[in-house]
Amino acid sequence: MSIFLKLAFWSIFSLPIFAQERLIWSDEFNAPRGTRPDPSKWGYDLGGGGWGNRELQVYTDRAENARHDGKGHLQIRAVKGSGGTFTSARLKTKGKFEAKYIRVVSRLRVPKGQGLWPALWMLGNTFPQEEWPNCSEIDIMEYIGKTPDTTYGTVHGPGYAGKEALSGNYKLADGKSFGDGFHTYAVDWTPDRISYYVDNKPYHTVEPKHLPAGANWVFNRAAFLLLNLAVGGEWPGFPDDTTRFPGVFEIDWIRVYQKDLNIIRK
Repeated sequence: MSIFLKLAFWSIFSLPIFAQERLIWSDEFNAPRGTRPDPSKWGYDLGGGGWGNRELQVYTDRAENARHDGKGHLQIRAVKGSGGTFTSARLKTKGKFEAKYIRVVSRLRVPKGQGLWPALWMLGNTFPQEEWPNCSEIDIMEYIGKTPDTTYGTVHGPGYAGKEALSGNYKLADGKSFGDGFHTYAVDWTPDRISYYVDNKPYHTVEPKHLPAGANWVFNRAAFLLLNLAVGGEWPGFPDDTTRFPGVFEIDWIRVYQKDLNIIRK
């Protein structure tokens, strides 16, 4: 589907927008089959080591792990090697696109399977010079295979991170799985509010009044986008005999809107 048809179709179902809101960044993933992500928009985090969560995968920049399918989607693929090792991809817009007080909307299909952990999220652009969680983290969508009917939206900051993070969840009716089809996930980020939506339905809001006593609201700096598919970890648990590889995280499009062009570009 072309970008023009996609935008026309989805504008019918779009969330309420800011006054004079404009599209400031997007990726529609309309590229030839097998090609890697657009290097003008995406870079890579590389390596393994658990990433602080006992994850199993090693992140690469290979097309095997992140490539277009030729049908308007980007696929992030978790692949199991012959030796029982796992590779995947973690993409980021750091140094290419960073902004604050934005609305991020994406249409995604998550992979099914115990131990798979796809995510669309943001980190404050002071990272890594400013350590996590002081840099701020906004998780737009997280999904873990062991709760197939549930998706999560979370913010992390100093004094409210990790298991103490401010998190909400959205559950599908009748035990349906998010992996059965595409859904839209969105976050509205303003100076004093972060609100979450699934398929245009609000389910979680965080404001300064919700922070622990004495904690600081750190969501006042530009942030960059990340997309990744992790394997294993303390929260999702680890793959088992029912997990099928490759696990495929499909991204139809990502669009970022802003009231003002308060945007940082390299």
